[in-house]
Amino acid sequence: MLAKRPPMGWNSWNTFAENISEQLIFEMADAMVEKGYLAAGYEYLVIDDCWAKMERDENGRLAADPEKFPHGMKAVADYVHSKGLKFGMYSCAGIRTCAGYPSSYDHEFIDAQTFADWGVDFLKYDFCNFPAVGNCRARYHRMSMALKATGREILFSACNWGVEEPWKWMRAIGAHMYRSTGDIVDNYKSFKDIAISQIDNLCMSGPGSFNDPDMLIVGMYGKGHVGFGGCSDLEYRTHFALWCLFGVPLMMGGDIRSLTPQSEALLKNPALIAIDQDEECRAPYLVDSREDRYLFIRHLSGGEFVLAYFNFNDEPARSWRFSGCFDDIGLPYDCGYGLHLTDVFTGEDLGVKRDAFYPSIEPHGCQMYRARLEKI
Repeated sequence: MLAKRPPMGWNSWNTFAENISEQLIFEMADAMVEKGYLAAGYEYLVIDDCWAKMERDENGRLAADPEKFPHGMKAVADYVHSKGLKFGMYSCAGIRTCAGYPSSYDHEFIDAQTFADWGVDFLKYDFCNFPAVGNCRARYHRMSMALKATGREILFSACNWGVEEPWKWMRAIGAHMYRSTGDIVDNYKSFKDIAISQIDNLCMSGPGSFNDPDMLIVGMYGKGHVGFGGCSDLEYRTHFALWCLFGVPLMMGGDIRSLTPQSEALLKNPALIAIDQDEECRAPYLVDSREDRYLFIRHLSGGEFVLAYFNFNDEPARSWRFSGCFDDIGLPYDCGYGLHLTDVFTGEDLGVKRDAFYPSIEPHGCQMYRARLEKI
């Protein structure tokens, strides 16, 4: 099965948009390996929009822009594969891509075969310039069938921005991950609003098909194509912790050649990645929300849990502002059990807590605890 767990990788769009080239992709492949991102689990390197010539070739096939990719896409795929990575590309369900390049509407089978011939392992499939008379579900199903017809395993990343509630049908048509929101940009409000919008839909995500709330903005600091304001290190930590708690794809969008040590360490944090990649792929359960403060519990494999507290408010969250009562997570006081908590960020053993736990959390921050049941 493809995508037994949430896919992880890097995508060119957030930072570079149209400013991509063969050399850039080679350097990113090198960086993913040399800086330890591949070892941390990030295996897909994906080229987004703006890679193609403005018209198809004489055989009706998509062709790479020879100025950006002088050796062609097969050579790029071969280089990426030589590094032990998997290679991803981009097309669109509409007449033209979002940036106006040739797209796959009515060309699904020939395009899928072209990608397979080049050695593509991942297809991001966008939704721009889609005909008003078109059938969204049917067109995504058609590309799913076209990819399977090639005989090559190609992860299908369906990116229709949440149109027609894709969490209700994308798994059924064969998508391995599906965009459920509009585009993320590099600021706190963007990732906060996206996260809150998907809380009720995450339960439909699981092995083989994952809700995709868009790419990571960690480490961009207001630079690049979607660098609209940037975030603080604390806010990037909250963003990454949310995506890992939600168990969704982790697709980096920053320039990984030159991230700050703080951003690099966050993206490779093994405790957070382990939560995202937990083998049971269960979605978190919202225990309580009030005054822009959220408490979640997530069931993990091996009988463990995650308790996660997020303060989206602009004021500090004191203990009384969180409903941290364990009765709300299925552990009443008289059950005879408590939760043995370990801080996910620091590794500190907090011992066994019974009845309730109320951390203090700064504005835009979060706290996450790995937990296991322990008899009192």
